[in-house]
Amino acid sequence: MGLVVVQPLKGRHCAECRRGPLPMHAVEAGVPLCLDCADLGHLVFLPRGDAALTRRAREAGSLHAVVVRRNRRRRRYERQGLLVEEEALAAAEASCLADAGARARRRARDAERRAAADARFTAALTAEIRRLFPGCPDERAADIAVHASVRGSGRVGRSAAGRALDEGAVTAAVRASVRHLDTAYDAMLGAGVARHVARSRVAASVDAVLAAWRAEPSFPAGVREGPPR
Repeated sequence: MGLVVVQPLKGRHCAECRRGPLPMHAVEAGVPLCLDCADLGHLVFLPRGDAALTRRAREAGSLHAVVVRRNRRRRRYERQGLLVEEEALAAAEASCLADAGARARRRARDAERRAAADARFTAALTAEIRRLFPGCPDERAADIAVHASVRGSGRVGRSAAGRALDEGAVTAAVRASVRHLDTAYDAMLGAGVARHVARSRVAASVDAVLAAWRAEPSFPAGVREGPPR
């Protein structure tokens, strides 16, 4: 990763000049140093978010540092951006401005391809839900597939097993939908019931719905499944 600079969650003071609290600091021999004392004070901060600008600013200069901040919930440090040379940033901005139109068109094409791929996957997931649970209403199966397959959601449909249409993953998506929409599970959570306790309480109801959906749909007397012959 090279040079690393920290955005501290708590106030830190430079071990050499005693200045602080510091918005960013380097670490040498286990102690914090302000950017000036670490000889990084001439660099400017480039927040994350523009991959092309970040890459070009890094490539255009001879010195840069990765800026990180501790995520307490995930218990890890996460990138916040780069410290780069001011001249390198200016060159990168000019380069990005020159081909902004081409990059915008490429992003649009990539977005169209992703949308088409997502639509195909959602349709395949809907069909697999209907195969495993033929009693599930068509509209409900489609809603489950859409919810489970949102790109970047981290839901089961975006997992490796979900993308492979693994039966366990598909069933997990259906089970989650039933738990949230067909039982009092969400109300229990809202009332402060522990998640594992709430799940235990609604398990029988969820299993009953899944069992009903696994059965072939019934038809009234005189009505046949499929088109008339």
